[in-house]
Amino acid sequence: METSKSAGLGNAGRWVILALLAIGVLTSFVDRTSISTVLADANFIQRFGLTNIQRGWINAAFFWSYGAFQIPMGWVADRYGVKWPYAICFGFWCLATALMGTVTTVEALVLMRLIIGVCEAIVIPASYRWIRNNFDESNNGLAVGLLAMGNKFGPALGAPLVAWFIVNYSWKAMFVATGLVGLLWLVPWLLMVRNDLPSATELKTADRRARSVGLTSILASPVVWGGLITNFCYGYFTFFCMTWMPAYLVEQHGLSIAKSGIYTFFSFAGIAIVAAVAGWAADRIIARGHNAIAVRKAFIIAGFVGGCTVLLGAYAHSLEVALFWNVTSLSLLGLTTANNLALSRLTLIPKQAIGLVTGVQQVATSLAGGVAASLSGWLLHVGKSYDLPMNMIFLFLVIGAAATAILYRPEWAPKVGELDESHAASVAANK
Repeated sequence: METSKSAGLGNAGRWVILALLAIGVLTSFVDRTSISTVLADANFIQRFGLTNIQRGWINAAFFWSYGAFQIPMGWVADRYGVKWPYAICFGFWCLATALMGTVTTVEALVLMRLIIGVCEAIVIPASYRWIRNNFDESNNGLAVGLLAMGNKFGPALGAPLVAWFIVNYSWKAMFVATGLVGLLWLVPWLLMVRNDLPSATELKTADRRARSVGLTSILASPVVWGGLITNFCYGYFTFFCMTWMPAYLVEQHGLSIAKSGIYTFFSFAGIAIVAAVAGWAADRIIARGHNAIAVRKAFIIAGFVGGCTVLLGAYAHSLEVALFWNVTSLSLLGLTTANNLALSRLTLIPKQAIGLVTGVQQVATSLAGGVAASLSGWLLHVGKSYDLPMNMIFLFLVIGAAATAILYRPEWAPKVGELDESHAASVAANK
C-alpha cells in the first residue's frame, strides 16, 4: 500500500522524510523526559511534597499509558498509514505538554502524563512502518540508526534546555514553551509527506495481509520474545538514564541541575552517535556478503557488554572517573541500538506485520520505562543510595546479551499464513 505511494519520493526525498521522522522522535523524547529534570528540582519537589517513591510513580505514569496503546497504534499504522494518525497524535501530545505548565495538583500532572503517553504511542510503530516500506536491508541499519538518534538526542538536548528554563524562568514556563514550539514540526510534515490514507480496496488488502501473520503467530515466535527481552533490557538502562540521571548526578555526585543537564547531554549524544555509526558499519559489512543476522547479533551483544561498564562508574572513588564511565557506558550501548531494532523489527519480521510486531515489542520497551522509573525509586528508598539501581541495570544488560545469542534465529521468525501465500502465488500466476 505505502510502497507504491512512496515510490515517487526519490532517493533524496525519502532521506528528508526520515529526517522529519527523527525530529518527530526527538520532539517526543524532549516532551516525555522533561519531567525527569523537573523532579530533580528542590522547589518542585517541595511544591508538591514528593517522596522518592512518588517521584518514581510520576516518572512511570507516562510509560503505563504509552505501553497500553502500543499494540493499538501498531494496528492503526498497519491499516491507516502514517501521515494523518501521526499528525493528529503529535498535535495532541504537544498541547498536553504545554498544559502541564498549568497544573496545580499531582493528579492533574499524572493525567497529562497519561495523555502524552497515549498520543506518543503512534511514533515508533508508524516510523518503522514507513522505514520498512522505503528502505531495504542494505540501508536498514543506517536508517534505523538515524531514527534512533532522535530518541537519544531528545533527552540529550532536552536535559540542558529544560535545566536552563528552570534556572532562568520556571518549570511552568518550560512545559508551555517546549509544548507549543513542538507544534512547528507539523508544518513540514503536512506539506511534504504523501497522504497514505488507504482507499477501501487498499484497506481490505491491508486487513487480509495483516491477518496472514496474526497475533497468535507473532506471540508464538521465539524471535519476537527475543525482541521483547532485548528491548526491555536495553530500555531499562536508557529509561533509567532518562528518568533518574539528573537526580542521580545531583544527589549522588553533588552536581547542580545545570551541570547535570550538560553530562546528560554528553551521555545521550554519545549513544546517539554510536548508534548511527554502528548501524552504518553493520550495513557495510552486510553489503560485502556477510550474514546479516550474524553481523547484527555481534553488534548487539557487544553493546550490552559495553553497557555493563556502568558499574565501574557506580563504584568509582572519584567524581571524574564516575562521570567518565557514566557517559561511556551509555555510549557503548549504542552498538546495540540500531542493530537490535533492525533485527527484531525488520530483518526477521514479515513485512505485513511490521506495525503490529513493533507495537508488541514497544510494550516491552514501555514496560521497561515504567519499571525502571518506579523500581529505581523503590530501590533508592530501600538502599538509601544508587548502588542497588545500578546493580539492577547490570543484571538486565547481561540478560539482554544472553537473549540475543539464544533467541534470534531465522527459523524461529513469525510464520506467514497460507492466505497470504496463496494470494501471492495467484498474483504471480496472473502476471
